[in-house]
Amino acid sequence: MAVQNDIEQKLSALEPALLVVENESHRHSVPANSETHFKVTLVSEQFRGMRAVKRHQSVYGLLKDELAGPVHALALHLYTPDEWQGEAPESPNCRGGNGL
Repeated sequence: MAVQNDIEQKLSALEPALLVVENESHRHSVPANSETHFKVTLVSEQFRGMRAVKRHQSVYGLLKDELAGPVHALALHLYTPDEWQGEAPESPNCRGGNGL
């Protein structure tokens, strides 16, 4: 869980009211125990006044090393406290891959 821990530590810079990092690699055609596909749900006051693209860019900037290396896919669900409804959408099932 080294990659997941790195993601959690780096995203703490956004002072989240809620941060959930889920390793969804097991839902994809990757070797067991991979850390390549993640879903991030993050609620932060720092997103107030930011459009969705700017929110994503702020996360991408913090996770640039992970995105350049071990992380293949990153689903982002980013909210202000006022926008947060208590649940992020479910990720879709993997639609490809040839199995490993």
